[in-house]
Amino acid sequence: MTIGLRHLLALAALLLLAACGGGEPQGGQSATADAAATDTTPAATSDVGDASDAAADAATAATENEPPPIPEDHFRMGVSYLRLTPTQPTSSSPDKVEVAEFFWYGCPHCYAFDPYLRKWLATKPDYVNFVRIPAVWNPLVRMHARMFYTAEVLGKGDEMHEAFFNEIHVNGNMLDSEDKIAAFFGKFGVSEADFKKTWDSFAVTAKLQRADELARRYNISSVPTIVVNGKYTTDGSMAGSWEMLIELTNELAAAEHAAQ
Repeated sequence: MTIGLRHLLALAALLLLAACGGGEPQGGQSATADAAATDTTPAATSDVGDASDAAADAATAATENEPPPIPEDHFRMGVSYLRLTPTQPTSSSPDKVEVAEFFWYGCPHCYAFDPYLRKWLATKPDYVNFVRIPAVWNPLVRMHARMFYTAEVLGKGDEMHEAFFNEIHVNGNMLDSEDKIAAFFGKFGVSEADFKKTWDSFAVTAKLQRADELARRYNISSVPTIVVNGKYTTDGSMAGSWEMLIELTNELAAAEHAAQ
């Protein structure tokens, strides 16, 4: 029996939901029983040490050009977040702390996390430079990544980002073919000719290659995943909830900023 491209893409989408679920928080708004079975439960709260010891630790870290440690009674390295070794390069200027989100438009957990992220973007510190990086794991996910970068190159990225999520998760249109995606772009005033030219452009292809390289450098295995300054990775399950993921992101970014 011959299996068409659409059937292959649909099968790939189902298989990817497993990887997508890695960032779902335990007890979060979209938590499921399956995800709860694989979530990492934060370790018990540690006793707070003497204040002078904490100050000495911070001074030592600053001397070694490392960010001050996150308080152990709040978030813990290896439990709430991981340290990338070595630190990986970012695309942001040296005076900025880069916060990157790896995501996939077809991932229900990315869709659930996006409102929290958009709320944070409205109040994030000025020293933070936020970037989105789409996953590119297989043909369907890569198609959605190309869709993201096509909108970005056309100057429609901010306008269409939430709309892509809603079209898939609210309207039930998986946007699993180039024709469907072109038609959706048409709703935002993009002609078929301009869409096609940008979709196949060198600029979009180069961005896809960069996204693939970064995913490998950052050891991304599930989405949504947050990467802070090429140094720390975390997700909803490690942090404990979407709210805690935002709080942890702020603390890691602040520690990096203090070390600059």
